[in-house]
Parts: sequence; C-alpha cells; structure tokens
Amino acid sequence: MATFISHSPAETESLGETWGKTAPSGLVIALCGDLGAGKTQLVKGLARGLGISQRVHSPTFALLNVYVGGRLSLFHMDLYRLDTRDQVIAAGLEEYFEPEGVTVVEWAERWFGRTKPAPVPGLKLNRLCWVELETVNETERRITYEYIGA
Repeated sequence: MATFISHSPAETESLGETWGKTAPSGLVIALCGDLGAGKTQLVKGLARGLGISQRVHSPTFALLNVYVGGRLSLFHMDLYRLDTRDQVIAAGLEEYFEPEGVTVVEWAERWFGRTKPAPVPGLKLNRLCWVELETVNETERRITYEYIGA
C-alpha cells in the first residue's frame, strides 16, 4: 500500500494524471472518502492523463459519465445515491466493473463494502486499484492506494 499526501487540488489532479498515463485497459479504480476529500479532482487528473479533453464533473445525479477520445475510454461512476449492490445492478452499472477502458467508482464502498474488496460472485476483477482519500485538514489530503490483481 502506498500513501500520497496532497496539499492542493492541483496536486491531487497531478497524481491522477500520472496514473492515467500508464493505466491499462480493464482497470477499475475504487475511490472511498468523505464529501470534499478529492475524489472528483483525482478523476479530472486521470482523464487528462488518458488524453481526454472533455470537462470532467461528478456524475452524482447521472450515476455514470462516459468520456471518450483519449488513449482509453473513461467510465466515471458515482454510487452516492445508491445504497446496495442490488441497486447498482438494477441501475445497469454492473457491466462497467469489467471495462474496455478504465472505470472509476466514487463511493466504491457501496459496491465493495468498507474494506478492501472481497470477491463478488459472478464478477471477475482482473485489475483493481483500491483508493482511500482522507481529509487531514482544510488543504491536506492523505491518499492511500493499493493495486490488487494483475
């Protein structure tokens, strides 16, 4: 597990951009953290690293935003308004956990639970990055992450 301390939204975006430059197809990035912890900032940087020029914003009400035109497609999911795995499946989002591109899941604990993921029946996660964002103070965020799988 690695830890990155961000002192600004720009630093959080820069970390995401670094990840986007080397992200493999099929990667699922699971983001956990409170409101304002920097989840969407990280996704903005990731999109830039993938070469996506579209404006990135949180899909809280749409549940899913799809961005194309970069090295890989980006599927940006927000599960804040869903409470259970059954609701995720009913919303038709399950297929994005095995992407042809990169999927980022904000509020990933709604799908995986509060701890690092255990296997989900019927779902094969080959590449997963588990990310926890913690607000340390007004300007500082602790971002811990671990790659799980191939």
